[in-house]
Amino acid sequence: MLEVKGIHTYYGDSHVLQGVSLEVHKGEVVCLLGRNGAGKTTTMKSIIGLVSPRQGTIIFMGEETTGLSPYKMVWRGMDYVLEDRRVFPDLTVEENLEVAHIAARRKGQWTVKGILEVFPMLDRLRHRKAGNLSGGEQQLLVIARALLANPYMLLLDEPCEGLAPIIVEELEKLILEIRQEVTILLAEQNAPFALRVSHRGYVIEKGQIKFQGTREELPSNEEVQSRYLAL
Repeated sequence: MLEVKGIHTYYGDSHVLQGVSLEVHKGEVVCLLGRNGAGKTTTMKSIIGLVSPRQGTIIFMGEETTGLSPYKMVWRGMDYVLEDRRVFPDLTVEENLEVAHIAARRKGQWTVKGILEVFPMLDRLRHRKAGNLSGGEQQLLVIARALLANPYMLLLDEPCEGLAPIIVEELEKLILEIRQEVTILLAEQNAPFALRVSHRGYVIEKGQIKFQGTREELPSNEEVQSRYLAL
């Protein structure tokens, strides 16, 4: 579904990604692991089109999409959940979802009613203004809102960042459920969480992929544990 071939991405003169390559196949959850500043978010932004690689190729659904703008990527069936949890603060949870559903270019299995069944915590909060939610509740809301675009593939950028353990548990259950329906690329520092919900993963450091393997292989590698994952 997604193939990233040797991309080099810069911020000004800063060479952030240095030949990153990865693949995500339909039906997979693939994690991109690494410490803060390793290049995870830049990889995600390069894929969705928020920044354009100077070299390399990105192929999504069999077509080259390198440098396409984010809205065109959304039209093609990819959605991106940023780590900053942008919600409409003066709208209720349900209204946030309804706006996303109305705006969706692609209609499919995900509806507001269906989302609230999958997200019981949001169902309980459906009449609360989004600005009054906790950070974790807002994270669940933005993921739910992204699903209403009925994407083929979802990019999740640091979804566990700053979340309470109870919300992390809720998020884990959610990803295990929705991965039956949507392919996911997950960028995350929380390696134990990411490996529990993923089929396989990549380890990135200083803008380069250092290791790749299944969720069983990565934590069993002593160098990966000590140098990159702090397991």
